[in-house]
Amino acid sequence: MAVQRVESFVAGTWLQPGAEARPIASAVTGEMIAEAGGAALDAAAMLDFAKSRGGPALRAMTFHQRAAMLKALALFLSERKQALYDISFTTGATQSDHLFDIDGGIGTLFVYASKGRRDLPDDHVFLDGGLERFGREGRFLGQHVCTPLQGVAVHINAFNFPVWGMLEKLAPSLLAGVPAIVKPATTTCYVTELAVRMMLDSGLLPEGALQFVAGGIGDLLDHLGAQDVVGFTGSAVTARTLRGHGGLLDNAVRFMAEQDSLNASILGPDVGPGTAEFDLFVKEVVREMTVKAGQKCTAIRRILAPAETVSAVIDAVSARLSKTVIGDPRDENTRMGSLVSEEQKRDVLEKAALIGAEAERVYGTDELPMGGKGGFVAPMLFHCADPDGAARVHDTEAFGPVSTVMGYRDLDHAVALANRGGGSLVTSLVTRDGDVARTVVLGAGAWHGRIYVNNADSMTEATGHGAPMPHMVHGGPGRAGGGEELGGVRGVLHYMQRTAVQGSPDILTAVGGRWVPGAAEVEGPAHPFTRKYGELPIGETIHTKAREITMEDIEHFAHFTGDTFYAHMDEAAAKRNPFFPGRVAHGYLLLSFAAGLFVEPNEGPVLANTGLDNLRFMKPVQAGDRIAVRLTVKAKTPRSQDYGEVRWHVTLTDQDGETVAEYELLTMNAF
Repeated sequence: MAVQRVESFVAGTWLQPGAEARPIASAVTGEMIAEAGGAALDAAAMLDFAKSRGGPALRAMTFHQRAAMLKALALFLSERKQALYDISFTTGATQSDHLFDIDGGIGTLFVYASKGRRDLPDDHVFLDGGLERFGREGRFLGQHVCTPLQGVAVHINAFNFPVWGMLEKLAPSLLAGVPAIVKPATTTCYVTELAVRMMLDSGLLPEGALQFVAGGIGDLLDHLGAQDVVGFTGSAVTARTLRGHGGLLDNAVRFMAEQDSLNASILGPDVGPGTAEFDLFVKEVVREMTVKAGQKCTAIRRILAPAETVSAVIDAVSARLSKTVIGDPRDENTRMGSLVSEEQKRDVLEKAALIGAEAERVYGTDELPMGGKGGFVAPMLFHCADPDGAARVHDTEAFGPVSTVMGYRDLDHAVALANRGGGSLVTSLVTRDGDVARTVVLGAGAWHGRIYVNNADSMTEATGHGAPMPHMVHGGPGRAGGGEELGGVRGVLHYMQRTAVQGSPDILTAVGGRWVPGAAEVEGPAHPFTRKYGELPIGETIHTKAREITMEDIEHFAHFTGDTFYAHMDEAAAKRNPFFPGRVAHGYLLLSFAAGLFVEPNEGPVLANTGLDNLRFMKPVQAGDRIAVRLTVKAKTPRSQDYGEVRWHVTLTDQDGETVAEYELLTMNAF
C-alpha cells in the first residue's frame, strides 16, 4: 500500500511534507499509511495571504452572501462525502461514526448558512441590542455594532473529528468574514486534507479564505496580533501551553479552548427500572461509550444513579454492551471500531488502570479485541462504591469506551458529584419531574456548558447527550476550557468586534443601515405599498390623515370581537383603574384602524403581512380622540429570489401629537 504524503496549503501553494515528517498508522491494522509535517512554513506569508486577500474579499461580502457561500460549500461536500467516508475508515470510525463527523460537519455548514440568512442582515454591520437614549429628545443615541475582525482565525483541532472539528469552527468564522488557517491533529489530518482540497477545488471560497497545515505550526503564534483569534480543541495540557504563549498574552489575542471534560449523566430519582426513561438512560450511556469508540469530548464518563438502582443500571448497561460487535469498521455488522491509534490505546489503558485503583471493573476484560492489533479496545464499565472519597474517577478522563457508575443519596448529592468534575461540556439528566430538572439546572448550571434533559416525551426528537448542536453553545467552564463555540449567532460574534457607536439618529441610521426614529424621512413618489422591494429606500415615510375614535366604534368592536373587558364598557370601573381616565378604545381597535389608514388596498408588490414586533401602547385613547399614523421603511432583508422582508416602523399619535402606540410591521414585498 502506497504511503500518502499529506500536504499543507500555504499562501496559495500545496507543500509536500519535509524530511522530518511524522508517520501515521492505520488505526485498524497498525500499518503505516501516511506521513505529514516537517515542511518549512512561512508564517508571515500565510498571515499576509489571509489578511491581504482572504480578509478583504470576505469583508466585501454581506452576511447573506457569505451564508450563500456556506450553503454552496455544504452542498458541494454532500455530493462528495462518500470519498470522505472511504478514507475515514482507517481512523477506526464506523459508518455510523461518519454520521457524527462528516454528516455532522456538513450539517453545521447548513445550519450556519440558514442562520446567516434568517438572523443576520444583508449588510456588513450587525446591530447588537437596541438603541440607548442619552437625552429626553432622542437627538443623541448609542448603538452597539459588530464588525469583522481584520485578522485571521487559527483553528487547532483534535484527532477525533477531522471533518466536524474543522467545519464547526470554520462555519462561524467565514460567516463573520474572517479567513482561517486550519491545523488538525496529525493523526487524522489526511481526512481533513481531503475535505480542504474539496472546498478549495470547488472555487466557492475567495483566495486566501482558507489555508491548511498538516503537522506542526512552527512559529505561527509568534506572529499573531490583536485582530487574530485562536480556537483550540484538545487536551488541557496543550491548552495550558497555548494559553500561556507570550505573544498571545502580550497582544491580547482572543483564545478559545475546548478541552478535557468529565461529563456526567444523572438518572433522576423519579426513574426506576422497567420505565421508558430507565431504558432511555441505559441506551444513552451505551451509545456514548461506543460511538467513535468513546473518543468524544462530550462522551459520558460518569454515570450517576440513585444508590438503590445502581445494581440495575450496571446489569442493564453490561447487557447492552455485551451485544456491541467490535471489529473492522468497514464491516456493516460492526458497532464499534477502534481508537485512533496504538498510542491512544496505551493512554486509555493507563487511564483506565488509574480509575480501576478506586473503582471495581464490572464489565470488560484485559483481553484486547482483534488480537491486540491497531487501536482496538473493548468497553470497560467501572463501579465506584465511594464516590465522595474517590479522586481519580472525578479527574481522570480515559478518552475511550470507559465509564464509571456511582450511586448518589439524594438529588443534592447527585449535583455535587456532577460538579466534582471541575467543569464539563455537558451533563445530562433523565427525568419526568420538572422540579428535579430545575434543581439540577440551578445547582449544576454554573459548572456545565450544556444540560441535556430527556424523557419519554422528548426522546423521539432528542439529539443525544453527546451531540453538540450548532444552534446551541458548545463549551464549558473550568476543566472544559472556559471557551465557547457554536451557539448560532453567538459563535459568529466571537470573530467580530463589538463597538459602541454614539451619534445622532441620522448618523446611526447611516452606520447601521436601519432607520432610527428621529432620523431624516424620505418622501416617495407614490404610496410605498405600490412600489417593489428594491424601489423602497430606508427612511421612506408616509403620514396619514387622522381618524376620530367614536363610542360607537368602541362598542361595535367590543361586541363584534367578544372583547367586552370592563375598561372598554364600564365607565365607573374604568375610572377606578389607575391606568385609565374612563372608558378607552381597545388596543387592537387602534391597530385595525391604523392599518385602514395606511394600507393601499389594490393588488401590488406587497404580498403578505407576516407579523408585527415590539408592540407598545403608551397612552390610552378615548372616544373623541383622533389618531394618525406615521409609516416608515425601517429595514429590508431579502428572503428569496422573488421577495424580501420589509420592516416598517409604525407610530400612532393623537390630536396632541403624543404617541399612543408604536410597533414594527413586517411585510413580504415582491422584487
